[in-house]
Amino acid sequence: MANITLREIAHSYSGPSDNPDDFALKRLDLTWKNGNCYALLGPSGCGKTTLLNIISGLLVPTLGDVLFDDRVVTKLSTEQRNIAQIFQFPVIYDTMTVFQNLAFPLRNRGRTRKEIEPRVIELAKMLGLENDLYSKAQHLTADAKQKISLGRGLIRQSVNAILFDEPLTVIDPHLKWALRSQLKRLHKQFGFTMIYVTHDQTEALTFADEVVVMYEGAIVQVGTPEDLFERPEHTFVGYFIGSPGMNIVPCRVEGNILRLQEYDLPLDRSYGDLSRFSKIELGIRPEYLSLAPPAAEGVRVDIVKLDDIGSHKIARVRLDDHIFNVIVPELTEMTADQATLVLDPQHINIYGDDIRIGGER
Repeated sequence: MANITLREIAHSYSGPSDNPDDFALKRLDLTWKNGNCYALLGPSGCGKTTLLNIISGLLVPTLGDVLFDDRVVTKLSTEQRNIAQIFQFPVIYDTMTVFQNLAFPLRNRGRTRKEIEPRVIELAKMLGLENDLYSKAQHLTADAKQKISLGRGLIRQSVNAILFDEPLTVIDPHLKWALRSQLKRLHKQFGFTMIYVTHDQTEALTFADEVVVMYEGAIVQVGTPEDLFERPEHTFVGYFIGSPGMNIVPCRVEGNILRLQEYDLPLDRSYGDLSRFSKIELGIRPEYLSLAPPAAEGVRVDIVKLDDIGSHKIARVRLDDHIFNVIVPELTEMTADQATLVLDPQHINIYGDDIRIGGER
């Protein structure tokens, strides 16, 4: 196993170009540490699969190099890189049994039956396939076939990394949680480097130690689930993570004072001169907002809608032309059409041209 380093990587499907807009993957530098568990998260078309295929060797980048430790592997094949890749749809042999499918990668590398059999049985139990070991794959459900595909990727214990390209798409929603948990247990047991591509934030945040968020071909943040929730470095991350996502609205900031409408809120840090930015925005999550009676101190808002989703309610309130989502307790009763919006200053993020500004305490 090895550290995987992407050095000045960029990719254009139309070949070398001086136009940045031609690049599906913008220039990036990133190291995936040996033995860690990562998720590559972003919407469709943001460059996730392109990046994964560059790591695996299915795609040679237009610019830059891929290194395993200090060895440049940019033009080496997947087999030469010793990478296992699991795709969105099952890649198996329908005419083989489950046992034969799972054993195939080891047989292909000259392992003996004495080595293969206990490994296959152990993995089949982990994946819930032990009762189908001697059934032909063609007779199984799509869920079971994808489990076989997962098993074929996990069967080798000496791979440099295991790459998952949205592997649970065809899995029944009720089984997704169980399979993600199994993958986490396998990671802890064997210490593989795992990189898991998904557009589903729940999959990413529950699977990974660190999440790499992509947007329009660029990496906009690398961090723990807590980092992404509490301190999104880009407005896209704030909006994309969370349900509902972060409220992001224009504001004015003067030193350590946030100005919304006629309301001034002291912040716990100062932001200095922000005139270099073309736009300044406030970011705050619905969890850190509350509603008070109209006469209370705060920002006067109109209540537009109240959605009951069972465990809590989401109030949608309007300030001028902007909507805030506010999570309120299940028992909260809203009888008026106006309220006061109360912001928790400890959880406010300020953005200049979509990038988080740190400020000084």
